[in-house]
Amino acid sequence: MRVGVVGVGRGSSFYGGAQAVGMELVAICDVWEERLQQLGQEFGVTTYADYDQFLRHDMDAVILANFFHEHAPFAIRALEAGKHVMSETSACKTLKEGVALARAVEKSGKIYMMAENYPYFVYNQEMRRLYQEGHVGELQFGEGEYIHPCSAEEMAVLGPGLAHWRNHRAATYYCTHALAPIMFITDRRPTSVNALCIPFMESDTQKLLVRHNDSAATIMLRMDNEAVVTLNGVTLRGHGNWYRIHGTRGQMENMRTGDPNRVRLRHEPYDLVEGEELEKIYLPEFPVHPDLAQQAGHGGGDFFTNYYFAEAIRKNEQPYLDVYRALDMTIVGIQAYRSALANGAPFEIPDFRDESVRMKYENDDWSPFFEDRRPGQPFPSYQGEKKPSEEAVAYARSVWKRIGREDVLK
Repeated sequence: MRVGVVGVGRGSSFYGGAQAVGMELVAICDVWEERLQQLGQEFGVTTYADYDQFLRHDMDAVILANFFHEHAPFAIRALEAGKHVMSETSACKTLKEGVALARAVEKSGKIYMMAENYPYFVYNQEMRRLYQEGHVGELQFGEGEYIHPCSAEEMAVLGPGLAHWRNHRAATYYCTHALAPIMFITDRRPTSVNALCIPFMESDTQKLLVRHNDSAATIMLRMDNEAVVTLNGVTLRGHGNWYRIHGTRGQMENMRTGDPNRVRLRHEPYDLVEGEELEKIYLPEFPVHPDLAQQAGHGGGDFFTNYYFAEAIRKNEQPYLDVYRALDMTIVGIQAYRSALANGAPFEIPDFRDESVRMKYENDDWSPFFEDRRPGQPFPSYQGEKKPSEEAVAYARSVWKRIGREDVLK
């Protein structure tokens, strides 16, 4: 399978991993031409700064690792060009784009997969096995937590440019790392959401931020079996990923202390069946290809996204993380921000498997991102318009200059 990758930043992590699952990297695309040419020479592949020219290259599939909020238009164009698509998170920026993406996948007949790698951490794959085998019963309550604090310098490196999406992304939008494992483990989808955003505080030691958004959000979901799930993230103190499932006959989680890859499985005395223990803490193994997974990034997740994308193409079967689950997760972030702006009021998570539902949202272009700013559109902070200080802007520009991103200094 001949594949092309869009993105020379995060996208470069897919370059080497493709070969391990039987995919051949043949082309890369980005507008950052200096880095593009460097990597093109390193990997011996054709380079493109123009996406339309890139799509005309002789290849079977496209992996999208471009900006967070730009995936849907790129995915739709690739599908229309007859390419299979694996798209990084998030699947779409607006509900209108989500409708168009679902229709494009169905019309194309091609494989679409969301490259959400957190479900494939070793402990989440193990908890899926335990859940599917009935060890904890049916989901009643779950928690997903993705916490990734950054210094002002790290934030400047990750978000080069005052208009960069990271500086304008509403706090609820980066929710898939917290939600995807819960959905993967339990096979449940969210149906409604309540949310609140958490601001950057004046007392924060990291004052030189050029962010227009909030620090974090807490999201509460009603699932399709009436269970409740809460999500927490992103830039709070206390780095880590944690997932907990309370079921009708047991509870499980990955460990907060020590090795986070360990799984803790607990039962009440009255729920025990023969062969079970009240509590068991252990280190699981990857179900397939542990040697390759252990060499990959994001806890092995980067291997499995490539692996299952390649398998889906070979079998001509949509993968587990298909367009509909991708949209379920993504829409949570969008509707959660609507809830946060309404002080936690509930909002529907529409199911875009249903065309009659899609028709209700096909013109919904509500968006807090910089390029969509106009009357009627929200700011990316629940507190309204926020402007970074002159000192913060000067500091960020000094960082961007130091890392060779003079292109974003204007």
